[in-house]
Amino acid sequence: MPKSLITASGALAIITVSFTTPVAAQEQSEAASPMFATERGSARTTPNRTFTGEDLFSLAVASDPQINPDGSQIAYVRRQNDIMADRAISSIWMINVSNGKETPFAGRSDGAFAPRWSPDGSRIAYVSVEDGNAQLWVKWIDSGEAVRLTGLPNSPSSIAWAPDGRSIAYTMLVQDAPPSLGSAPSNRPEGAEWANPLDVTDLVNFRADGSGEIAPGFEKIFVISATGGAPRQLTFGPNHDGGPLSWSPDGSTIFFTANRNSNWQTDPVEADIWSLDMASLALTKLTDRDGPDAGGVVSPDGRLIAYTGFDDLGRAYENAELYVMDTSGENRRILTSEWDFSVDSMEWDADSRGIYVQYDERGETHVARIGLNGQVRNVATGLGGGGFDRPYTGGSFSVADNDSIAFTGGTGTRPADVKVISGGRVRSLTNLNENLLAAKTMGEVREIAVSSSFDGQEIQGWLTLPPGYVGGDPVPLILEIHGGPFAAYGPHFSTDNQLYAAAGYAVLSANPRGSTSYGEAFAQEIDKDYPGRDYDDLMSIVDRAIALGIADPDRLFVTGGSGGGVLTSWIVGKTNRFQAAATQKPVINWTTQALTADGTGYFGLYWLGARPWENPETFWAHSPLSLIGDVETPTLVVVGAEDYRTPVSEAVQYYSALQLAGVPTTLIRVPGASHGGFAARPSQSAAKASAILAWFDRYAEGWEPDAVQSESAAGQ
Repeated sequence: MPKSLITASGALAIITVSFTTPVAAQEQSEAASPMFATERGSARTTPNRTFTGEDLFSLAVASDPQINPDGSQIAYVRRQNDIMADRAISSIWMINVSNGKETPFAGRSDGAFAPRWSPDGSRIAYVSVEDGNAQLWVKWIDSGEAVRLTGLPNSPSSIAWAPDGRSIAYTMLVQDAPPSLGSAPSNRPEGAEWANPLDVTDLVNFRADGSGEIAPGFEKIFVISATGGAPRQLTFGPNHDGGPLSWSPDGSTIFFTANRNSNWQTDPVEADIWSLDMASLALTKLTDRDGPDAGGVVSPDGRLIAYTGFDDLGRAYENAELYVMDTSGENRRILTSEWDFSVDSMEWDADSRGIYVQYDERGETHVARIGLNGQVRNVATGLGGGGFDRPYTGGSFSVADNDSIAFTGGTGTRPADVKVISGGRVRSLTNLNENLLAAKTMGEVREIAVSSSFDGQEIQGWLTLPPGYVGGDPVPLILEIHGGPFAAYGPHFSTDNQLYAAAGYAVLSANPRGSTSYGEAFAQEIDKDYPGRDYDDLMSIVDRAIALGIADPDRLFVTGGSGGGVLTSWIVGKTNRFQAAATQKPVINWTTQALTADGTGYFGLYWLGARPWENPETFWAHSPLSLIGDVETPTLVVVGAEDYRTPVSEAVQYYSALQLAGVPTTLIRVPGASHGGFAARPSQSAAKASAILAWFDRYAEGWEPDAVQSESAAGQ
């Protein structure tokens, strides 16, 4: 049997291959590999200058920076990994903008998040788990006194202050009784231990990734006095009413987003902007097109609502456009018809003449101000904070009345910190990982681009190089493919990439067609054809890394998660050029994915254009499982044990097929991990990266598929 793939005992559940690993490959991975010359796993007498799995416990990242109305202070959420809890603890910190002084605000030991300033800047509302459950709190800035406002059964979200500062609106799940059907016998003797009652559901989506089984009920809007008291429910009915919530300046109306149609369960893309009259609780639907209109925010002067949306044409991707309309719902108009980027979060300028928006361009995140005439002006660049483990685009921002902008920004070698831009000057206000990173040599991140072999379109990506790399001899390369697939990698910090680089690999994070931030048409290239020509793009950019003299063509490896897992599994069915692969939380069979994932009403129709029974040939033609007969590459399969987005059954299907096809494989299940929380626990994130490195090290040199097959046959 092969050696264990990890050193962190109990961090991952492993099912090993049933055939013998070649002795030469074992010797290479355990002793002769140059990657192991970096003293990985050996006793040290000097500080380790490279990034290690243990370093994950020391990382912190900034998020959700909220600048107060006058621009003098910023409250932000610091997510600090805790080695005792094996997770990130969210706390709120306050920064004095003028001198950069930081002070703790809430939740350093128990967790706090979602800080929101009162309109006059005298208080902050936030969510804290100080008493064990997430509750709404308010803290007075001058006195430092904090008061818990609620005793809620479920966590509040979408916090929004009333303009006069006297009330706070929020959304919360209101649980309902589950459906019933029949009954158990009623003659249970006293003291008898019977089985739990039947689980009965009539929901289309009855599980949600990261949450598990969905409790019956609906998200509703509430309001509570900012000084405490009983909350009042404002919306009712069998549908979800969601945020963000936005008050009219006179406090008479709240605007929100909802799909209140009877078919809301099977039309997951639909949404509209609604208004709620605070006096009568009357609801008015303000938008009515077929497609999602969401995120309505009222202008400071109360005349307009800014919102995002698009026409639902049944495609897998559309840019989210920016619109404005009167608060009555009349005079709707688009502001971004000539701007080929997708709008993310948004805030009104204090003068009501423009809207600040976040958007991605070529793998990097920016803030722009879009005037009511459609004129676009970039105001902040270098946003970061999309996650720890992989280099996704992301970040967040807020704007003061004086147009100062607080945002999170980082680099390829540094997680996101809080920054502020005022008068055109950018300042970094935090340096959360200074002590750790000052003692580490990180892998440099370089841009790379190539023309696709398919049609000549430019394909961009980033290479993370081994620490201290200066060129010369080529190094082994890991092609690391992003998920989504409608997402993008950029020059952002990634623990996975830095761990791979520290082990001697160059890591290629590419954005093939289908990636966002390169225009709507580029993303739509894979509509109803995924996987497809994105394969050619990935092979082209690997060839470019080889041509640059960085990648060793005889030591190529491939991995990726979610959509990247799809493409990893597709690639090994198309080519044998990679020495080994690690497919993470993949989709293997589009029919089973469409019917078992937590997006039941979405995946088949929007990604493949039909329900599985309407066009089974298309579903099978795009399923990596259909290529299993051509796979020879040793392939590790990794999945979260509680993944409901790309369910565990997808990974198990592929692992079982690889076993039956005689391909070297191992199955790893990450205990307790969801799809979105795949790398949430530092110990598991480090162990997962270690397992993938061990798998790649094993096959770095000397592996031949015929030798594996013959040894496997000999052992049967």
